[in-house]
Amino acid sequence: MARIDFTTRRLFVDAPLRQAAIVALSAPQAHYLLNVLRLSDGADLLVFNGRDGEWRAHLTQAKRRAASLTIAAQTRQQHGAVDLDLLFAPLKQGRLDYMVQKAVEMGVGRIIPVLTQHSQISRINLDRMRANMVEAAEQCGILKLPELSAHLALSAVLDDWPGERLLVFCDEESEVGDPVAALSVHRQSPPAAMALIIGPEGGFAAAERAAILKLPRVVRLSLGPRILRADTAAVAALALVQAVLGDWR
Repeated sequence: MARIDFTTRRLFVDAPLRQAAIVALSAPQAHYLLNVLRLSDGADLLVFNGRDGEWRAHLTQAKRRAASLTIAAQTRQQHGAVDLDLLFAPLKQGRLDYMVQKAVEMGVGRIIPVLTQHSQISRINLDRMRANMVEAAEQCGILKLPELSAHLALSAVLDDWPGERLLVFCDEESEVGDPVAALSVHRQSPPAAMALIIGPEGGFAAAERAAILKLPRVVRLSLGPRILRADTAAVAALALVQAVLGDWR
């Protein structure tokens, strides 16, 4: 694994990256680099786009409020990621921000908000979610952003569920047991396609729980004797899944 450089500023750009390419920066990016960080011509940055790995680049200021990057050399190749989805009932904004950031850090491949019977939030700011994803990836050396889905009804997700994907179901009504042992039964190499589902603060309705348990590959997971808030449960469960079934092994 290539050593991650945490001393050089990292920037996500939505443009192809290759040696000697010129990448125009958006107005907010140029403002941030030139006026907030006060970087000067020739300043070094690390850039990534989620597809072409990480590259060293040099800043060029064309005008007072415009700048571009000249791509120099690749510092890290793009790597694959575990096929891991996170499904969750929408949360209040502060807790949602936290959960999205941690999901990126934990290596989630796709983030899917699902509306359940007891969901208390139905309007989701996808632009803010994506901004949190980008910030987390920039700060933590992540090379690939998760895919971000618009919210879906839980019933629609379950109706179209691919039978081969393992679903880790965090169920507060399951008996308290050893979560590592429960997951270990499904360990394989390379890691299988997986998903983790976290319910709303009010829990899943009985019919929803029954529908989830009817899926062909489900692990009913207990997170211990205490009831965790949804954002805490997501982080705890993702850590377990990555350690037992994912790319932490």
